[in-house]
Amino acid sequence: MKLAALVMVAAGLVAPSPSAAAGCQVTYSVTSQWPGGFGATVAVTNLGDPITGWALAFAFPSGQRITQIWNAVATDTGARNAAWNASIPTNGTASFGFNGSFTGVNTSPASFTLNGVVCDGGVTDPPPDPDPEPGDTVRVMPLGDSITGSPGCWRALLWQQLQQAGRTEVDFVGTLPAQGCGFTHDGDNEGHGGFLAVNIANQNLLPGWLAATDPDVVMMHLGTNDVWNNLSPQTILAAFTKLVGQMRAANPAMRILVAQIIPMNPANCADCGQRAVALNAAIPAWAASLSTAASPVTVVDQWTGFSTATDTYDGVHPNDSGNRKIAARWYPALVTGIPTA
Repeated sequence: MKLAALVMVAAGLVAPSPSAAAGCQVTYSVTSQWPGGFGATVAVTNLGDPITGWALAFAFPSGQRITQIWNAVATDTGARNAAWNASIPTNGTASFGFNGSFTGVNTSPASFTLNGVVCDGGVTDPPPDPDPEPGDTVRVMPLGDSITGSPGCWRALLWQQLQQAGRTEVDFVGTLPAQGCGFTHDGDNEGHGGFLAVNIANQNLLPGWLAATDPDVVMMHLGTNDVWNNLSPQTILAAFTKLVGQMRAANPAMRILVAQIIPMNPANCADCGQRAVALNAAIPAWAASLSTAASPVTVVDQWTGFSTATDTYDGVHPNDSGNRKIAARWYPALVTGIPTA
């Protein structure tokens, strides 16, 4: 028997940062009731920017208690997401249900808060981020695998190009030091040879690197090892999505540059070239779905015009020619939005 008790509330919603547009709708419905007990469903529709991680707080006015819950985890103040429904895109919905107990009357909750924001009946835009002042230091994390870090001499060439253009405000950051590229450069990076994007995401490695370096911009060339291990574009992009959420949790205004990876033609992986094509084809739509005004996701085409025959030494890793091409592609995307002194 479905009872008539139904509550719909427009609720404030925030991402793991105060700079996201906030707004949602909460539907609370009592679906069945028996002496001393009842069942209910709750649906949370996100009207603001995408969020990763949510907690819904509400008070039972008649002393009811949750006795069993599914698709969420009960808390002292309500419920929070389960492992599989932490992310809610714009206009997406997360739902859960529970059984509860009551004595006397079973009055529905009158108000909700989501991620600490009181339900306010509308969507609030984030306050504008202050524009960086000319000459302010901009901390940039190069994030990737061996193409970024071993030795990753495109980073040295990019740093050199920035210096020659007078863009001395750029500070490369990372927990890994520079490797030899023939001249002194700012070589801090997060280029971890052999790492897969899915492992970085699943093992939650990125939050520690972010906390240690506090970047304003992340330049990410990831996915080569995932492709080599025959992981699907959907699996790789799900890992990318988790990493983007972690970046925004560390810095709500993070600028994120994501590469369409350089071509692959390793001797021991005949299918890798086409797998890389499939991943690169899926990246633009993925990036557009996650990009926000506060934290844009920019796609950088490292694929077009790059030849495994002339720009790599083994079909995968760039040689001197390849490093020059990679640096040249990163440069305009990186300096966009950084005011000149």
